[in-house]
Amino acid sequence: IINNYVEGTQAGARDKASPSGLYFRDSKRKVDYVLAYHYRRSLARPAPGAASPEPRRGSCAALVSNGGTGKGRAEPQQQQDGGQRALRDWPGLPGLAVVELSPLDALEDERRLQREEYEHNLLEAGLEIERDPENKSQGLSFVRIHAPWQVLSREAELLKIKMPTKKMYEITEEKGILKTLNEIWYKLTEPLQPQVPQQENTKMKTLSYPFSREKIYLYNIKDKDTFFDNATRSRIVREILKRTSTKARNSMGISTLIANNVYDAAYPLHDGEYEGQNDEMNERKLLYQEWARYGVFYKFQPIDLIRKYFGEKIGLYFAWLGLYTEFLIPSSVVGIIVFLYGCITIESDIPSQEMCDQRNAFTMCPLCDKFCDYWNLSSACVTARASHLFDNPATVFFSVFMALWATMFLEQWKRLQMRLSYFWDLTGLEEEEEHPRPEYETKLLQKKLKNKNITTENSNEFCHNCYFVCVFCPQNEKEKLTWSDRMPGYAANFGLILFMVMLTFSAVFGVIVYRITTAAALSFSTDETTRSNVRVTVTATAVIINLVVVLILDEIYGAVAKWLTEIEIPKTEKTFEERLILKAFLLKFVNSYASIFYVAFFKGRFVGRPGRYVYVFEGYRMEECAPGGCLMELCIQLSIIMLGKQLIQNNLFEIGIPKLKKLIRKLKDERTEVKEMDTNQSKDPQQWDLDYILEPFTGLTPEYMEMIIQFGFVTLFVASFPLAPVFALLNNIIEVRLDAKKFVTELRRPDTVREKDIGIWYDILSVIGKLSVIINAFVIAVTSDFIPRLMYQYAYSQNGTMHGFINHTLSYFNVTQLKAGTQPENSLFAQEVSFCRFKDYREPPWSPHQYEFSKQYWAVLSARLAFVILFQNLVMFLSVLVDWMIPDIPKDISEQIKKEKAVLVDFFLKEEHEKLKLIESFIARDKQKRRSGTKSKRSRAASFSQCHHSPKGSFTSFSSQHTVV
Repeated sequence: IINNYVEGTQAGARDKASPSGLYFRDSKRKVDYVLAYHYRRSLARPAPGAASPEPRRGSCAALVSNGGTGKGRAEPQQQQDGGQRALRDWPGLPGLAVVELSPLDALEDERRLQREEYEHNLLEAGLEIERDPENKSQGLSFVRIHAPWQVLSREAELLKIKMPTKKMYEITEEKGILKTLNEIWYKLTEPLQPQVPQQENTKMKTLSYPFSREKIYLYNIKDKDTFFDNATRSRIVREILKRTSTKARNSMGISTLIANNVYDAAYPLHDGEYEGQNDEMNERKLLYQEWARYGVFYKFQPIDLIRKYFGEKIGLYFAWLGLYTEFLIPSSVVGIIVFLYGCITIESDIPSQEMCDQRNAFTMCPLCDKFCDYWNLSSACVTARASHLFDNPATVFFSVFMALWATMFLEQWKRLQMRLSYFWDLTGLEEEEEHPRPEYETKLLQKKLKNKNITTENSNEFCHNCYFVCVFCPQNEKEKLTWSDRMPGYAANFGLILFMVMLTFSAVFGVIVYRITTAAALSFSTDETTRSNVRVTVTATAVIINLVVVLILDEIYGAVAKWLTEIEIPKTEKTFEERLILKAFLLKFVNSYASIFYVAFFKGRFVGRPGRYVYVFEGYRMEECAPGGCLMELCIQLSIIMLGKQLIQNNLFEIGIPKLKKLIRKLKDERTEVKEMDTNQSKDPQQWDLDYILEPFTGLTPEYMEMIIQFGFVTLFVASFPLAPVFALLNNIIEVRLDAKKFVTELRRPDTVREKDIGIWYDILSVIGKLSVIINAFVIAVTSDFIPRLMYQYAYSQNGTMHGFINHTLSYFNVTQLKAGTQPENSLFAQEVSFCRFKDYREPPWSPHQYEFSKQYWAVLSARLAFVILFQNLVMFLSVLVDWMIPDIPKDISEQIKKEKAVLVDFFLKEEHEKLKLIESFIARDKQKRRSGTKSKRSRAASFSQCHHSPKGSFTSFSSQHTVV
């Protein structure tokens, strides 16, 4: 160990590593962080007659000799001149040769120097480092980092990390009926609780306070090695890595070095293996056994252990996902009841009975020109009966219920979030100052260099040789990127997002054209079965094509959104994440729901009427809704896209793509690494080796995004598909364990991030909840037949029943008024047709205003608009009422926060009082000592032994007592 630095070049060094792979070779110092990099050592050409050269270690030229590799590390500036100084000192050594380096060797040499300088700076920051030897011509090497107590305590104070004190206080429990209900609930759910270590006394809470070295006596420090847990230690080291810079290329922090390929990866270690019977239990294995297996799908999540291992940000995600999944249970039950109500009442539904009754000879107009014949409405009996399953009065109630459900869910999440913030000591958490992103620093550096060059030309090449100093001189510290610097990025964002939205609409239009042309083509078929199943065939194939397009565009939009955010050059990671979320959500929202919006609100609205149809292309009419309405088709569209995205994208892609990436990375490493004998390579891989081959953690945005899109499917169009919450619940039961397994077994351990909320995702959820009220109002009013049925029953029916509703909604058309060339050819219809029927509210051909919209049309339209306004205001009022009735902060938590502040003040006063008493006792003893000394001077005639035996006031007596204190 030299200056806290361990150079691991001894033979068999790795065999001496700790068995668990979590410590340095001394098996005492814990590995808090790991840096991984690939190295390549070039072989220089020796001078004629020289011995075989060793791999060179020079900077600008290769110094080749038979010497050793040099265990010590010089300082970076000395290393930069190492090659030239060596040539001056030993100009005549045999076997010495100077060779020009290839561009690849020069680049590798520059990276090596950057690594050495960076690690030297880490040592100066107080960290301890252990490196692997570079014994091969190329390969993978690791740098292990340990933070000693001095560094941990210093950084914990700077970061204001809350740590447990010696003080514990009692949590006020709920009383009365709530306490009884909680006890009953706990006993009922005891088999569902995960078997993880719990706090011994759940009625007591440890008082936490931001760490301070001056007040170290306040904290409950039993062992300095374990006072800071692994997650906190790695977080502290990550902060040091982020702010440690190098002069080479002006790299600011580890993120820039990874972006410049100086290092491949930087990550904290997992707590050991998650499988194996012989290994001792660790938190990772405990999470795997009690959380990350499909066999424990019925158990609650160990949220506190998740937070302890992965940090607050990931803990909040799984807490939110768990609450969302729990809330899907009541909505699924109500959805099933609504569906069963449709099944039970299908036989008593009068409109579907009239449609299926073959005695009602409703001769319908042809569905296409020339090749389609007249047809009986009774042939659409199956579609009409199926539509009633989702188009019944219960769906209106379900829409109101789901709007209130969304409000209840968001309110309950705010309460749970506040409760977790209290128990996780996140109350009063201040936002930490974030470090700029590497891309921002690079762009800012380019701007500073440009300004420097302009200044240099105007000041006669001022500061010509102080490149680094001028770039980072004080007058430039406050310089930042302005809107004009980002204008090209903003313009590209606006243009490309607009293009992507138009691309989505084009894809939807393409599917529409496919449906129209395919329907026309199948209508030409001579096969009776094919012609009778045209609508089913076209709908099913079009939805599958639409699903494939949605999945493909989703992947493209994710990459495009990331690229667009990068060219905006956000300053911090938080800003970058928020902008990425907004862009990705906008593009994926439009992509997922565009086709559903078309079916719900546009299909069948612009068809025209017989004799004056609207044509897309010559001979191709706009498609119409089925006789039972578009709601059934909307249900099919919604269900297939929702289930397809959940099954393929959320599950298959989430399982398969990480495994594929891991395989590709492994094959790539095996192909690029030269097979050489490495005597230092241990037989068993260490933990840092195992973690390196895992997939790097890229953030929670994909996890949140798929759940937010699903939340939209559950709430936005729930009036057309009451079973959506059921399928969402089944998916989420798997999703929780799938995400858990991915985090525990397939991803490197993420850096812990302290967050007190889920950020911008809550705002998106709130917007979707409010938007769902409006959309469901329009689905019920416009897409379903709820309003026309209501109007007929109470305004037009002679006996107040639904008898005659079908006839009321069908208009007449005189077939002699069909355009030439559009009449059915070779009609096989059983009877002569004079009038055909079509679904619309229009005046009959014998009216003076034939084929114009009838009074019933305007009455129904007015009723629909009135329903939208009434429904929207009623539900919004109920939502606001629920929001007002449920406080954001639970009453018990609010009281506990106030109590904690009071306990904290009392604790401080008590400790300071004891400290003051101790100081006063020292002062009193000091005064007593001085008085005793004055008396001894006045009585020098007294014997020494007499003075020595005096127990009070003597220096010896005070010293001994002071030592005890």
